[in-house]
Amino acid sequence: MVDPEVLERIAARRAELDELEEQLVKQLDQVRAERDERAVAERVLTRMSERTAGERAAVAPASAHVGGRAVLLVPHRGDSVDETALPEDYRRILAIVRAAGGPVQVRAVGEELGLPVEARGKLEPLRAKLVKLEDRGWLHKRGDGKFTARL
Repeated sequence: MVDPEVLERIAARRAELDELEEQLVKQLDQVRAERDERAVAERVLTRMSERTAGERAAVAPASAHVGGRAVLLVPHRGDSVDETALPEDYRRILAIVRAAGGPVQVRAVGEELGLPVEARGKLEPLRAKLVKLEDRGWLHKRGDGKFTARL
Protein backbone atom coordinates (compact mmCIF):
# COMPACT_ATOMS: atom_id res chain seq x y z
CA MET A 1 0.00 0.00 0.00
CA VAL A 2 1.10 3.58 -0.79
CA ASP A 3 1.88 5.86 2.02
CA PRO A 4 -0.77 8.62 2.31
CA GLU A 5 1.92 11.17 3.09
CA VAL A 6 3.66 10.45 -0.23
CA LEU A 7 0.34 10.77 -2.08
CA GLU A 8 -0.24 14.07 -0.33
CA ARG A 9 3.20 15.37 -1.38
CA ILE A 10 2.60 14.28 -4.97
CA ALA A 11 -0.78 16.02 -5.00
CA ALA A 12 0.75 19.18 -3.49
CA ARG A 13 3.55 19.17 -6.08
CA ARG A 14 1.02 18.61 -8.89
CA ALA A 15 -0.94 21.65 -7.64
CA GLU A 16 2.27 23.73 -7.63
CA LEU A 17 3.07 22.60 -11.18
CA ASP A 18 -0.48 23.35 -12.33
CA GLU A 19 -0.18 26.84 -10.85
CA LEU A 20 3.24 27.32 -12.46
CA GLU A 21 1.85 26.13 -15.80
CA GLU A 22 -0.99 28.64 -15.50
CA GLN A 23 1.48 31.46 -14.81
CA LEU A 24 3.68 30.40 -17.73
CA VAL A 25 0.68 30.25 -20.08
CA LYS A 26 -0.28 33.80 -19.04
CA GLN A 27 3.29 34.97 -19.49
CA LEU A 28 3.49 33.26 -22.91
CA ASP A 29 0.26 34.98 -23.95
CA GLN A 30 1.69 38.34 -22.88
CA VAL A 31 4.92 37.69 -24.78
CA ARG A 32 3.01 36.73 -27.94
CA ALA A 33 0.75 39.78 -27.65
CA GLU A 34 3.75 42.11 -27.25
CA ARG A 35 5.54 40.43 -30.16
CA ASP A 36 2.45 40.92 -32.35
CA GLU A 37 2.22 44.59 -31.32
CA ARG A 38 5.86 45.13 -32.19
CA ALA A 39 5.38 43.46 -35.58
CA VAL A 40 2.49 45.83 -36.31
CA ALA A 41 4.56 48.82 -35.16
CA GLU A 42 7.44 47.70 -37.36
CA ARG A 43 5.15 47.45 -40.41
CA VAL A 44 3.69 50.90 -39.71
CA LEU A 45 7.13 52.47 -39.28
CA THR A 46 8.39 50.80 -42.45
CA ARG A 47 5.43 52.17 -44.43
CA MET A 48 5.90 55.64 -42.95
CA SER A 49 9.63 55.71 -43.68
CA GLU A 50 9.02 54.49 -47.25
CA ARG A 51 6.42 57.23 -47.71
CA THR A 52 8.75 59.84 -46.21
CA ALA A 53 11.62 58.65 -48.40
CA GLY A 54 9.35 58.92 -51.43
CA GLU A 55 8.38 62.45 -50.50
CA ARG A 56 12.00 63.42 -49.97
CA ALA A 57 12.96 61.91 -53.31
CA ALA A 58 10.21 63.94 -54.97
CA VAL A 59 11.52 67.16 -53.41
CA ALA A 60 15.23 66.40 -53.70
CA PRO A 61 17.07 67.74 -56.71
CA ALA A 62 16.77 65.19 -59.47
CA SER A 63 19.85 64.24 -61.40
CA ALA A 64 20.24 63.22 -64.98
CA HIS A 65 23.16 62.00 -67.02
CA VAL A 66 24.28 64.05 -69.99
CA GLY A 67 27.33 62.86 -71.89
CA GLY A 68 28.13 60.44 -69.08
CA ARG A 69 28.21 63.21 -66.46
CA ALA A 70 25.71 63.68 -63.66
CA VAL A 71 23.79 66.94 -64.04
CA LEU A 72 21.45 68.37 -61.40
CA LEU A 73 18.07 69.46 -62.60
CA VAL A 74 16.44 72.62 -61.31
CA PRO A 75 12.81 71.95 -60.35
CA HIS A 76 9.98 74.27 -61.30
CA ARG A 77 8.83 76.53 -58.51
CA GLY A 78 5.46 75.44 -57.18
CA ASP A 79 3.30 75.18 -54.10
CA SER A 80 4.92 71.97 -52.86
CA VAL A 81 8.51 72.88 -53.81
CA ASP A 82 10.64 75.22 -51.74
CA GLU A 83 14.21 76.46 -52.05
CA THR A 84 15.64 73.36 -50.38
CA ALA A 85 14.83 71.45 -53.57
CA LEU A 86 17.38 73.56 -55.45
CA PRO A 87 21.02 72.51 -55.74
CA GLU A 88 23.34 74.42 -53.39
CA ASP A 89 24.85 76.73 -56.03
CA TYR A 90 21.39 77.75 -57.26
CA ARG A 91 20.30 78.47 -53.66
CA ARG A 92 23.34 80.76 -53.25
CA ILE A 93 22.49 82.60 -56.46
CA LEU A 94 18.88 83.02 -55.37
CA ALA A 95 19.98 84.32 -51.96
CA ILE A 96 22.29 86.88 -53.59
CA VAL A 97 19.51 88.16 -55.87
CA ARG A 98 17.13 88.44 -52.91
CA ALA A 99 19.71 90.20 -50.75
CA ALA A 100 20.30 92.79 -53.49
CA GLY A 101 16.88 94.25 -52.74
CA GLY A 102 16.27 95.21 -56.35
CA PRO A 103 17.22 94.38 -59.92
CA VAL A 104 20.69 92.89 -60.15
CA GLN A 105 23.04 92.32 -63.07
CA VAL A 106 24.81 89.04 -63.73
CA ARG A 107 28.12 90.81 -63.08
CA ALA A 108 27.03 91.81 -59.54
CA VAL A 109 26.02 88.22 -58.75
CA GLY A 110 29.36 87.02 -60.14
CA GLU A 111 31.25 89.50 -57.96
CA GLU A 112 29.36 88.30 -54.89
CA LEU A 113 30.24 84.70 -55.78
CA GLY A 114 33.89 85.64 -56.23
CA LEU A 115 34.01 84.89 -59.96
CA PRO A 116 36.43 86.68 -62.30
CA VAL A 117 33.98 89.24 -63.74
CA GLU A 118 36.49 91.03 -66.01
CA ALA A 119 36.20 88.39 -68.73
CA ARG A 120 32.66 88.22 -70.12
CA GLY A 121 33.03 84.56 -71.04
CA LYS A 122 33.52 83.66 -67.37
CA LEU A 123 30.03 84.97 -66.57
CA GLU A 124 28.17 83.01 -69.25
CA PRO A 125 27.75 79.84 -67.13
CA LEU A 126 26.39 82.04 -64.33
CA ARG A 127 24.06 83.81 -66.78
CA ALA A 128 22.80 80.38 -67.90
CA LYS A 129 22.03 79.47 -64.27
CA LEU A 130 20.17 82.74 -63.72
CA VAL A 131 18.16 82.17 -66.90
CA LYS A 132 17.39 78.60 -65.79
CA LEU A 133 16.12 79.94 -62.45
CA GLU A 134 14.01 82.42 -64.41
CA ASP A 135 12.66 79.70 -66.71
CA ARG A 136 11.66 77.61 -63.68
CA GLY A 137 9.85 80.51 -62.00
CA TRP A 138 12.36 81.32 -59.25
CA LEU A 139 13.54 84.64 -60.73
CA HIS A 140 12.17 87.32 -63.05
CA LYS A 141 14.28 88.68 -65.89
CA ARG A 142 13.55 92.27 -66.77
CA GLY A 143 13.78 93.76 -70.24
CA ASP A 144 17.13 95.40 -69.39
CA GLY A 145 18.65 91.96 -68.59
CA LYS A 146 18.63 92.42 -64.82
CA PHE A 147 17.14 89.80 -62.51
CA THR A 148 14.82 90.14 -59.53
CA ALA A 149 13.53 87.56 -57.09
CA ARG A 150 9.92 86.45 -57.38
CA LEU A 151 7.87 86.76 -54.24
